Amino acid sequence: METQPDATDNTDVTASVFASSLQHLLAELERIDLLIAAEVARARRLHMDDEQFRGLYISETEVDLLLRQPAGQPRWAGTAPAPLEHQSTLDELRRRNAQRREQSVHRGIELRLERLEQIFGLDAFEIDALLVCLAVEMDLRYEKLYAYLQDDVTKKRPSVGLVLNLLAPTIEAGFDARRYFSAEAALFRHHLLTLFDDPAQPHPPLLARSLGVDPRIVRYLLNSDALDERIRSLSTLIDPDEASTGPCVDEATRRRLVRLVQSTAARPVIVHLRGPYGVGRHRVAAAVCHDVGLRLLSADAAQLPHDTESGPTVVELVQREARLQGAAVLWKNFDTLLAEDRKPRLASFVDALKARPTVTFLAGEARWEPNEALRATCLVNLELGRPSWTERRAFWSAALDGHDVDADVDLGALTTTFRFTGGQIHDAAAMAVTLARLRGSERARLGAADLYEACRFQSNQRLSALARKIVPRYQWNDIILPGDRVERLREICNHMKYRERVHGEWGFDRKLSLGKGLSVLFSGPSGTGKTMAAEIIASTLGLELYKIDLSVVVSKYIGDTEKNLSRIFTEAETSNAILFFDEADALFGKRSGVKDSHDRYANIEIGYLLQRMEEYDGVVILATNLRKNMDEAFVRRLQFTVEFPFPDEKDRRRIWKGVWPDDTPRDPALDIDFMARRFEIAGGSIRNIALAAAFLAADDGNVVTMSHLMHATKREFQKMGKVVTEGQFRDGGERFLEASGDLG
Repeated sequence: METQPDATDNTDVTASVFASSLQHLLAELERIDLLIAAEVARARRLHMDDEQFRGLYISETEVDLLLRQPAGQPRWAGTAPAPLEHQSTLDELRRRNAQRREQSVHRGIELRLERLEQIFGLDAFEIDALLVCLAVEMDLRYEKLYAYLQDDVTKKRPSVGLVLNLLAPTIEAGFDARRYFSAEAALFRHHLLTLFDDPAQPHPPLLARSLGVDPRIVRYLLNSDALDERIRSLSTLIDPDEASTGPCVDEATRRRLVRLVQSTAARPVIVHLRGPYGVGRHRVAAAVCHDVGLRLLSADAAQLPHDTESGPTVVELVQREARLQGAAVLWKNFDTLLAEDRKPRLASFVDALKARPTVTFLAGEARWEPNEALRATCLVNLELGRPSWTERRAFWSAALDGHDVDADVDLGALTTTFRFTGGQIHDAAAMAVTLARLRGSERARLGAADLYEACRFQSNQRLSALARKIVPRYQWNDIILPGDRVERLREICNHMKYRERVHGEWGFDRKLSLGKGLSVLFSGPSGTGKTMAAEIIASTLGLELYKIDLSVVVSKYIGDTEKNLSRIFTEAETSNAILFFDEADALFGKRSGVKDSHDRYANIEIGYLLQRMEEYDGVVILATNLRKNMDEAFVRRLQFTVEFPFPDEKDRRRIWKGVWPDDTPRDPALDIDFMARRFEIAGGSIRNIALAAAFLAADDGNVVTMSHLMHATKREFQKMGKVVTEGQFRDGGERFLEASGDLG
């Protein structure tokens, strides 16, 4: 090491500061070298007076050589100063290092040892103890020196007794310093040092236990910012400058949190950010960190392993890493710790949070009511709501900025249709770009089909476990209904299309306390087009259609039906799908008088459904064949009711004409007017007859004839439990049945 300048010489300001953190570390190790030299001198005197110290494998000559070439290259190397001279040199070094450290910090030079002292509140003794243990990590020659001083060539790490001999000048001071080696002391509470035993000596006394510096602390002092390898698989260091901007962050909320963190710097601040995926929990945390000058360490609570009995827990390692990095901690997937079987883990997790006087963010979707263990902390529960239409529109513009988008893409309609969070919009836009590239070149234009397909993919798919997805196939020209009914169906679509304008811009949102969704009742006989109408609405709005399987929902066990319904509505909140309850009277039927416990619980189920329907923001379509069986309380809460009448002759004729695909070969003699006039059946039955006739024709001449229609009609009537009478086939019907061989 170069000669140190005189502390009183102020002519060279640059020379009076440490050029780097490593230079400061080596200068402090020079003091440790002096302490070791004094201890070696004392050990030599013991060797001369006591025969038991003779015959060591480490020779005196080798010790002299080691002392002349320590890692810090001290000026006193090669001499054998007396203890008093050592003390004066030690005092001078301590004074000079303190002065240089102060000037270095003033000039903005980062000194890792100094920062470690501040972070964990270490005093001078603890710093020196850390340096004694760190020396063997800096230079392996210290292993032989420590073995010599401990009279055991196998003991290459300093023991508690050796540290006390080096740092405590008197017996009284040594006894007092033993408190630094308890589990509650800073060096061990923060896992800076580790105590370990010799396997050959179980249960040794404290003085005989060896000490080692935690590997992450060694790397930190040697200027490494890499995350602790024990937490690297579940944590990531985020740069707040890159993640704190964007419309996801509510500025008022951001300012309130910043003031809270700044005003309670001495206490642990815990912010529970609750909301669905993509709502901006991570962005809020990053924005606050950006404003208060902290980095952000994101850790996944779902990956927390089972803690071992010895050594630091993963939570403690994450908390310590955050302090080393000058970062707040964001625990994502916090909900996984709220499960009943993980309560012990949650308790230890909460204990670790209390010990860290800075901000911690907990990100999840479920509610959390903490116990009294966090009374000493500053706890904030913050629910992040879904973005408004204006905010979603801004997200889409930002996500698609820089991409070629077709002129016919209506971002306003896309914003209205899919009530996405900011994260979902970002993901959907990225997927749309990928879909467009699959169709063409690297700079393929984004079309409406790409965006809608990507949005449907982003919608929550967990509904599939409770419902059956229906792929819409029908368009407006496929459904045959009276004009006023079709107009009502179009009004339903317009209700969804313009709800953001009415609720948001026109202020109706402030007048509605419950759900702003859409509830519709389709009633009418089977086969009159209720499911077809649901498909048309889904296709028009660009939403997915899920038909609820009542066999999965309804349970004979008390409370299970409500649980299943809760799951459906909870998943549907983020699914951006239409829920279609067919035969809804089985679930939404009239409430009965309470005669026994079954009636009471059945009415509870209906009451629960009423509540969820009012709170729900999505689209629900109820279909029933028996309108009179529906509970009137439901009907009053519906925005639309559409009655699907049994088709008259005119409508049946239209259905018969429209049921045939253009590619189906048909006999020109097909009497559609006769079929519409003679057989009073619904559109669903007409479709079944046409399909059955096509299969008959495929097996007999490959052309659909009247005989095929009559044969298929008879089979449809038999399936419905109707009897084919002779009167039904007057005015020519007999000849068709005779031709098909089915008469009589």
